[in-house]
Amino acid sequence: MKTKKVVVIGAGPAGLTAAYELASKPGFKVVVLETTDVMGGIARTVNCNGNLMDVGGHRFFTDIPEIEKWWQNMMPVMERERHSRILFDEKFYDYPVKLGFGTLKNMGLTTTLSVGGSFIKSRFYKRKIKSLEDYYINRFGKKMYRMFFEKYTENLWGRHPRDISPEYGMERVNDKISILGLIFGAFKKKEKDTFWYPELGPGQMWETVAEKVKELGGAIKTGAKVIGIKRDSSGKVTSVVYEKDGKKHIEKCDILVSSMPLADLVGALDSVPKKYQKVANGLPYRDYVIVGVLVRKLKEVLDDDWIYVHDRGVRMGRVQIYNNWSPALVKDAKKTVWLGLEYFCNEGDDLWMMADADFEKMAVEELRKIGLIDENEKILDYHVEHQKKAYPAYFDTYAQIDELKKYLGRTRNLYLVGRNGRHQYDNIDIVMKSAFDAVKQIREA
Repeated sequence: MKTKKVVVIGAGPAGLTAAYELASKPGFKVVVLETTDVMGGIARTVNCNGNLMDVGGHRFFTDIPEIEKWWQNMMPVMERERHSRILFDEKFYDYPVKLGFGTLKNMGLTTTLSVGGSFIKSRFYKRKIKSLEDYYINRFGKKMYRMFFEKYTENLWGRHPRDISPEYGMERVNDKISILGLIFGAFKKKEKDTFWYPELGPGQMWETVAEKVKELGGAIKTGAKVIGIKRDSSGKVTSVVYEKDGKKHIEKCDILVSSMPLADLVGALDSVPKKYQKVANGLPYRDYVIVGVLVRKLKEVLDDDWIYVHDRGVRMGRVQIYNNWSPALVKDAKKTVWLGLEYFCNEGDDLWMMADADFEKMAVEELRKIGLIDENEKILDYHVEHQKKAYPAYFDTYAQIDELKKYLGRTRNLYLVGRNGRHQYDNIDIVMKSAFDAVKQIREA
């Protein structure tokens, strides 16, 4: 059987999953091209003077047995219990929200009645779902939407929910969740929400996968930025052009698996009609900055993994408490608390361009403002990390994405995988499933 050469663009979860699955099968020679020198993409682990930062917070959870078994076979992973809450109006609410005693006490009688009345109204006056705002209001009522969805969503995406496709909510919100579910759920016995997690963060998983790809004979080239993709007269990809160490290189291939952002992929492909270039260039993304802050202690002991910040007076989106993800992430977990303060932004805006020292100062001020640390708490260390194209967004030319994917589908030996490769805001398991699906198609071709 002739060996087929596969080039995989990107060493994130999707790219490395595809690379491993192909390298472990006979008949394939795999080469991975990664722009950075780090494995895992956004799901990487960063070492900050001995404290490890999970860039984004990555729970390994799935209802796909094949993927769960894959994680467990790849390396030892810990089973952790999730604890997350919403901080709104200086009070903590369950995440996801439950309309139990604690929530009703926090809201007070007047707000509770307003929430109930708003929900009843939404039952009789259904909005035509044209936007994410319509989707949320139909499910939860306008009052709860404004409390727990409107501002956080606008902070996350930089757009008001009325300007975002409802598809985001349909993909990210459990179909079974509605205000009635929140009410009845409050009276059910709480079930454990568990997930798998590598002791040293998500990057440990992808570093392990990368090593196994190499052991299987695959090659991983870091610092390799793809700048061109060549096709023959039949439309098949024949080679990939990349820059490394200031020089151009050509990697011939029989098959191309791409997890690079669609805008970059189309920019690299030769002879793409302008109408498809326009769609690709108009696809929006949300970028991300995370500030690691090391302190002696919090104002009170918290067992949260994440705290979703819905305070309208700060720009912070979420807080990770790394001690609760895995004590091994913290150099001295008994005497210090290692936090990740998350900010959503756009590349080039004021948050993205802010100097690290100024960002740390603002983040710490906001941390004090929302009441997580005392005014006199000393900051022992900090680190600022930027992530481009962290979240594919659902507005602008997203409405034409099916046309773009149909065009790219004509290139028969090109396979799109991953969050950015397909422009879908998916969790790790679905990202990996896209790689499994691509490998199956490749082997059956």
